[in-house]
Amino acid sequence: MGEKQLFKKMFGLMILIVLAGVVIGNFIEQKTEEQGDSKTNINNESGDSNAEGGAIAPIESIGIEPGEPAPDFELETLDGEAFRLSDLQGKKVILNFWYTWCPPCREEMPEMQKFYEEYGDEVEIVAVNMTDKEKNVQDVADFIAEFSFTYVVPLDRKATVSEEYNIYAAPTSYFIGTDGIVQQSRKIGPMDYEFMEEMLHKLN
Repeated sequence: MGEKQLFKKMFGLMILIVLAGVVIGNFIEQKTEEQGDSKTNINNESGDSNAEGGAIAPIESIGIEPGEPAPDFELETLDGEAFRLSDLQGKKVILNFWYTWCPPCREEMPEMQKFYEEYGDEVEIVAVNMTDKEKNVQDVADFIAEFSFTYVVPLDRKATVSEEYNIYAAPTSYFIGTDGIVQQSRKIGPMDYEFMEEMLHKLN
């Protein structure tokens, strides 16, 4: 075999190797992007760009709608006291659902505390812990104590309240007027101070 033929064969082989590398590289990049999209959807499972909470269950309904009464419930609080939602009739209420290992919840709760310290005489914050998602109640107690949150924390140990309110992601918040009616669309994802101010002024 002449040197020219050998060179042509070697050159052709190199071209094939380069092309194969390009194909493999594109395949890996595509798979990486798909995995990235999958991870993103963990915190945006509804397809709604406003839904920023951590997924915990399939979507089955849109929840309690504005104009509907907020379902009453009674739970034991982290302090061991009995809490009944209907006892807050006549007050504005932000009803929040959360758990300790939910990153958006941890982002939101200091904002809730700041807001509560400013507007606690105008609105009640009820932070229902989804205790069935926790390892144990002590984790909840440690978290609340660490950051000195002072709003009430009822424990939904059997998920009865979160199921009644159709909670499929956390955090989720409802906005209840003095008449006990849900007056604004629920918020899925973390609230900030300005958003809570806006909701407060819309409630009556």
